[in-house]
Amino acid sequence: MDVIPLGAGFGAELRGVSMIDVASDHAAYLAVRAAFEEHSIVLLRDQHIEDDIQVAFSRAFGPLERSKVGSLGQGSFYGRVTNMNAEGKPVPPDHRQIQVARANQLWHTDSSFIATPAMASVLSARIIPPTGGETEFTSTRLAWERLSPDRQAQLRDLTVSHSYANSRDQIHPELMTPEQREAMPAVRWRMTWRNPVNGRRALYIASHAGSIEGMGDNEGKALLAELMAEATAPGRTYEHTWRAGDVVMWDNRATMHRGRPFPLDQVRSMIRTTISATDEAGLDAVRPDRARQAA
Repeated sequence: MDVIPLGAGFGAELRGVSMIDVASDHAAYLAVRAAFEEHSIVLLRDQHIEDDIQVAFSRAFGPLERSKVGSLGQGSFYGRVTNMNAEGKPVPPDHRQIQVARANQLWHTDSSFIATPAMASVLSARIIPPTGGETEFTSTRLAWERLSPDRQAQLRDLTVSHSYANSRDQIHPELMTPEQREAMPAVRWRMTWRNPVNGRRALYIASHAGSIEGMGDNEGKALLAELMAEATAPGRTYEHTWRAGDVVMWDNRATMHRGRPFPLDQVRSMIRTTISATDEAGLDAVRPDRARQAA
């Protein structure tokens, strides 16, 4: 397997390995897992993609998350990220799926708003518009490492509240349904997540993060906005231009990402599988009540 850096100090394309290899061969899995832990984002191009292959590949890394209440694919292992209707045509510009796409254009990390957050996400390109629709990534691990030791000491053990409502309400107050609000109350996480394999720490923030315990509302939001702006400054991101057959897997513990706009009269269809965090992935270290012990 060849490992080709993508740029900006994180991310790598993996050549000479396929999703089927990882799902069926433990040595291939170990090689890809090592690259994932090191680079935070791994890209596999020209893959033979089917739903069951993507699930088998993803399941090699850990238990899979079921799609949340109110989403396309609710209750299944597939998250459908698309503007396509049942007839294969683009939905109208005022459709709820378009509002969801706009919310996904905020910097975020997947599933930080549920009781068992995501370790990783796997996104496969099924139908790609001729222009637009890129996915932009940044490393919150590098963002953390750029901070001074004094600043790190101030931030490391802060507790942050994450909620789905915080990001969706930025787009439209009715984008999140009452059923979703009831099913997904806010959760609390430590501001940093330490990778148990290599010991490197990363900021754990993004648009689902809405407040910081011990700070006033405005002060907490200002600090979160400042940290996100520093992490996503020019030259610190990688923008992936998709082509059919691409599969990208990213570490939600150590990155943020956002979708980019695309022409709404063009179809874009992606499938996401999400791998839940476990104690093996360092989940206990990010729980506020374990922060001191995990330091």
